[in-house]
Amino acid sequence: MRKRATVAVVLLLCLSFSLFAMGNQEASDSAPAEAEAVPSVEQKITFVVNNEAEDMDPTTSQETFALPVINNCFMGLFTTDDEGAQVPGLAESFEVNADGTIYTFKIRENAKWSDGKDLTADDFVYSWLRVMDSSVASQSAGMMKPYIKNGSKFWDGEVTAEEVGLKALDSKTFEVTLEAAAPQIMQVFNIRCFYPVRQDVVEANPDAWHRDPATYICNGPFKVKEMNFGESVVLIPNEYFWNADEVKLEEITFRTIPEQTTALTAMETGDVDGIYDVPGAEIPRLRIESDELYILPSCGTTYYLLNNYSEGLDDVRVRMALSLALDRTEIVDVIAQGIGVPALGLIPPGVYLDGKDFRDETDFAGVTGVAQIEEAQKLLAAAGYPNGEGFPELRLGYYTNPSVKKLVEVMQQMWKKNLNIDVMIENADWQVFFADVQNHDYDIAAMGNGADYSHPSPFLETFGADDPVHFVTWDNTEYNTYMEAALTSTDEKTIAENLHKAENLLLEESRMLNLYHRGFTMMMGDHVKNWRRDVLNMIFFHYAYVE
Repeated sequence: MRKRATVAVVLLLCLSFSLFAMGNQEASDSAPAEAEAVPSVEQKITFVVNNEAEDMDPTTSQETFALPVINNCFMGLFTTDDEGAQVPGLAESFEVNADGTIYTFKIRENAKWSDGKDLTADDFVYSWLRVMDSSVASQSAGMMKPYIKNGSKFWDGEVTAEEVGLKALDSKTFEVTLEAAAPQIMQVFNIRCFYPVRQDVVEANPDAWHRDPATYICNGPFKVKEMNFGESVVLIPNEYFWNADEVKLEEITFRTIPEQTTALTAMETGDVDGIYDVPGAEIPRLRIESDELYILPSCGTTYYLLNNYSEGLDDVRVRMALSLALDRTEIVDVIAQGIGVPALGLIPPGVYLDGKDFRDETDFAGVTGVAQIEEAQKLLAAAGYPNGEGFPELRLGYYTNPSVKKLVEVMQQMWKKNLNIDVMIENADWQVFFADVQNHDYDIAAMGNGADYSHPSPFLETFGADDPVHFVTWDNTEYNTYMEAALTSTDEKTIAENLHKAENLLLEESRMLNLYHRGFTMMMGDHVKNWRRDVLNMIFFHYAYVE
């Protein structure tokens, strides 16, 4: 019988990179001190995820659903401790030159792969080049190539690999040269695309090495024992992990249950130890009845993509009318159960740049927390659709998820009531839906962004020409100029000014439907201690144990 937790977590949004939730709320000492008191009980847990990831290669994947496996099986130069602070990972030390453009990392002598082979500086060189190789088409390339010297030119085929700012000075010394000093680069190095993968393993089966436990060679605290597709991924400790003595869990089963209500039932009957998400409709009840509910801060924004080539959506007046006709406060109250705040812009509150909350200096292009119905109707009429007459039927696509289903239904109702237009709802499983989005086969699509680090850039880069995936159907020279100026500057004021200009342009042209800034909910039994989930939606079991 699982014991219940005593939890009090206040919803804050993205106040700093170090915000997190821990399984032991009263524990603030280091993990090793906690670990000494671990009782001798079976160290196994089952944690429910709602969707199965297609791509679990850290150098290519941008799937949120891959994070639980990737973040517990891989590690980069840096990691975070049990309080969420950035600490050395595979790099035991590093040096930076005077102008902040050259970083020299010393890789741990005992850093190894999960099959026992040495992990070397050459592994980092290969992995980072892989991210920036356009033939690989990594979804994460846009988060690396602007920073690394000649990274963008390598992507474009203008320079060779030898000309990129990556060098293995010896087997354990890795040198990185940047295009220019970047104040945020230490946070950037934490992103999963900067994790190393091994060349011989990847090249033996480039498309599927990450889908087979026998070839999923990793370097983190855990390794994969089983991949039961459609059912579960099972992890066990990686005995070659450099800090293996601190890993206490003997087995983690990430069990796939698509239906959130089914997952909740499994949690409440004691069949599983934790669940990744909670049905929105159940949150009011659980707030009263359960002390295993966690309401956590999140550095993320839920927004819907608009296809700028679809009939009607090629007109900024229509796009703005759709945006203004939505009541974001009602969406937060009814759909998000009050967990979050209305998104008047793209960047969530609590992201600081140049000493200021980025959210404080944005022109929201007329968007407020409530629907601007009269203005929306005027814009729709001016675009040639008075009272919705002759408006083309648009497809509102979403992936299988009860909360998202409820959200699209509410949006559909708001547009019918406020604009007298009909929008058709389409549903597909995540992998089918995501493939359609990548192929631009949508009119309006349920998406969003949970940042890889606490900075405006991860949100805004998605809409720029430098993004290799480019889910959006929009390319604007002025926007790209702002983004390039921001990503190549070393002055935070200049960076902030250009990123504000980029976001304002995005909002003025209503290139997406910004809905709300997220919080997120989950459940975990009190018997599971020292787990951690941070504002970037990364869940870690490095120091976790069962009491």
